[in-house]
Amino acid sequence: MAEDKTVCPHCGQKMKKFGVPAESSWGESLWYVCFNDDCQYYVRGWDHMWTTQKVKCSYRHRYDPDQNCCGPMPVYSPEMGKACILEE
Repeated sequence: MAEDKTVCPHCGQKMKKFGVPAESSWGESLWYVCFNDDCQYYVRGWDHMWTTQKVKCSYRHRYDPDQNCCGPMPVYSPEMGKACILEE
């Protein structure tokens, strides 16, 4: 059975459709992003980024179906990116 990449592997929640902002350097596609504020990937990211980089940010898990790749999406506040969620 194929893995569902639209489910966050860190918390098991279905990720939200995310419209990549046109002004970003991320391309013009649709991503799936985990916006679960209790996801441990996101929660631990704040401390990890401060401890290792001295940057006040975290990251959310994302899946880019056009490139068929997963990775982090940097966020600088808990609300960052939520305005780009595309409702089902």
